[in-house]
Amino acid sequence: MSHDLPPQRYRPPVDLTRFAWLSIGAALVTIAIKGTAALMTGSVGLLSDAAESLVNLVAAIVALLALHVAIQPPDAGHPFGHSKAEYFSAMVEGAMIFVAAAFIITEAIRRMITPTMPERLGLGLAISVAASFVNLAVALVLLRKGRQEGSATLIADGKHLMTDVMTSAAVLVGVLLVALTHVAVLDPIVALLAGINICWTGFRLIRDSVNNLMDAALPAQELAAIDEILDEYRRKRGAQFHAVRTRVAGNRSFLSLHVLVPGNWTVTQGHNLCEDLTDALVAAMPDLRVTAHLEPSDDPRSYEDIDI
Repeated sequence: MSHDLPPQRYRPPVDLTRFAWLSIGAALVTIAIKGTAALMTGSVGLLSDAAESLVNLVAAIVALLALHVAIQPPDAGHPFGHSKAEYFSAMVEGAMIFVAAAFIITEAIRRMITPTMPERLGLGLAISVAASFVNLAVALVLLRKGRQEGSATLIADGKHLMTDVMTSAAVLVGVLLVALTHVAVLDPIVALLAGINICWTGFRLIRDSVNNLMDAALPAQELAAIDEILDEYRRKRGAQFHAVRTRVAGNRSFLSLHVLVPGNWTVTQGHNLCEDLTDALVAAMPDLRVTAHLEPSDDPRSYEDIDI
């Protein structure tokens, strides 16, 4: 005799590794394009741009590994899943950005001491612009999908590529100024500024990753959505809540709360309310995992942890 299994309340994590492969492909293309432009012109600005694309490649490979780990199901050693692996990817990417920035700043200072006039600037600029469009297109795809799926890895990679586009724009301005003014030192000056900007990007990625590894709460907009649902259950079902806590873990979000109901309710009544509440919360936020602890509202011990 067969039994139909109940539908799964929580959707499984989405496999996003194909977007990491897209990022890897974009990095390989832009390394080839920007490296060619740098060799043709001798521009330290374009060389710095190519170096950052090399960092993009390493970061994309790390992102691929992290996304593969993040979608693995919970196990005995990791009962809450593996979604926090995405934050390690973002931290590695931040560290690699600092490596690229060090190379760019060092080379820029060297060229400021001994300026060299870039050559064949027109062709070099055209080639670099083509690479920037590749990065821009991929960055927009990664950011849109990362925000849609709550993927820290894709968001970090998308922001990095977007910063690469902005850096490329600054470098192109520097090279263009050299072409117009024939002042060679402008090229390494712009490269130096680009290196400093890259450092700031790396710092922000590492800061955000560390914050999330420390179980940061959900964003204010999502907290407001949760409060709206809880208020509805207060008004219509007579329930009260405290010890409401949230945390983000990669592409998953967690909510735990204590649900207070009249002490004369049956276990079934309390259980049904908690199940209905969980369904309502998950319907509004599909990636939310809910843990509800039922307590009688007329028992003083129910309020011992009210400040949690």
